[in-house]
Amino acid sequence: MLSEAIKEQKKYIEKINKINKDKNLKYSILTMGCQLNENDSEKLVGMIEQMSYTKSESFNSADIYIINTCCVRENAEEKLFGKLGELKKIKENRDIIIAIGGCMMQEEHITKKMKRSYPFVDIIFGTHTLYKIPQDLYKTIKNKEKVKDVIDILGEIYEGIPVKRNDNKRASVTIMYGCDNFCSYCIVPYVRGRERSRKPEDILKEINQLAMEGYKEITLLGQNVNSYNGGENYNFATLLKQVDKIEGIEIIKFISPHPKDFTDDVINAIKQSKKVSKLIHIPLQAGSTEILKKMNRKYTKEQYLELISKIKRSIPEAVFSTDIIVGFPGETEKDFEDTLDIVKKINFEQIYMFIYSRRVGTIADKMRNQIPEEIKHKRFERLKKSYEEKVEENNKKYIGTTKKILVEGYSKNNEKMLTGRTDTNKVVIFGGNQDLIGQIINVKIISEHKWYLKGEI
Repeated sequence: MLSEAIKEQKKYIEKINKINKDKNLKYSILTMGCQLNENDSEKLVGMIEQMSYTKSESFNSADIYIINTCCVRENAEEKLFGKLGELKKIKENRDIIIAIGGCMMQEEHITKKMKRSYPFVDIIFGTHTLYKIPQDLYKTIKNKEKVKDVIDILGEIYEGIPVKRNDNKRASVTIMYGCDNFCSYCIVPYVRGRERSRKPEDILKEINQLAMEGYKEITLLGQNVNSYNGGENYNFATLLKQVDKIEGIEIIKFISPHPKDFTDDVINAIKQSKKVSKLIHIPLQAGSTEILKKMNRKYTKEQYLELISKIKRSIPEAVFSTDIIVGFPGETEKDFEDTLDIVKKINFEQIYMFIYSRRVGTIADKMRNQIPEEIKHKRFERLKKSYEEKVEENNKKYIGTTKKILVEGYSKNNEKMLTGRTDTNKVVIFGGNQDLIGQIINVKIISEHKWYLKGEI
């Protein structure tokens, strides 16, 4: 059942729909950041398209521009302000609407800069007010108002927001919002708020609907999925088991868990399922216990290694991906060597590597012993080299095996070949006809080529 807040927004959708009727208006949306932001943008597009806007094929031809921002890394700010410079030139020549939202708009120093340096922006909305874009847009269209719709209080969870998916084969489903961990380098708890979990029945209803629409792969999203709380005795392991029962869904993934909350019941749920991916993403961030303590990660190097060993004992076929930050304040050469040591011992299937970026408002931003950029970049290259040396070795274990593949379409690099991914997220190309796109098939891996595998049906 729709909440009163969403019913109210649907009224504004109808009002704008009438204003825009037969005008052939276009929208353009730029999404920065993580899969949670991409999921938010699918909701924004769902609402915008119900207001008689269609997607613009060209950046220069849109009537409304939406930027959904991220504030995890400094280069996101540079990207936003660069894009605003382009939009200012467009707005000087014709009447357009510019709406900026997302995590960055929850940062006070950013919104002050927006007001001071970019007064031509029409709408600013935050992570807790995304659902109100129809109302904000109506004010701008009808009254030419400049709207700032950002709140600092804990946001509500609103069900029933229209969604336009980017993909017709795989979908992401947010199961919870916010974070309670307060890692010292991370701004997310300050901009997305504390943890709030969706009701299990709402999550399962959404996934059942996706299955009915023909979706095969689901990714469960949250800042810390394994602290999901669906009510009394209903945790993340329970949710995984329930999603596993949904007919039509063949592949289940989730990001991101936290090592400190990776409990035995979650491991057992993965072990017992034929659908949950055996590529398990467990963010490390750093290999040094001392640096992990400064990061407020609440586990040690030894505890992380023991968790990986425990999972491998229970699920021998499990492989791992991770996140690593290089150059955190105070990171010594010994600390960095500890990170390389874990990379060598675990032999990660994938590593998402980041150079530490100072974020205003975090504890780490105020720490002494900030690492010089030159040292950060040198360590980043060493980590990259350490990982890449193992890629070919990892790939060889796939040769001769048969893998379940969701066929995504034709390869961008070879239009005669189809492409898809293994359960462990390895890209595979193979021959086949167009009818296979969107299907799950068995593919035998016949060779490896570092960044992709080659197979045959």
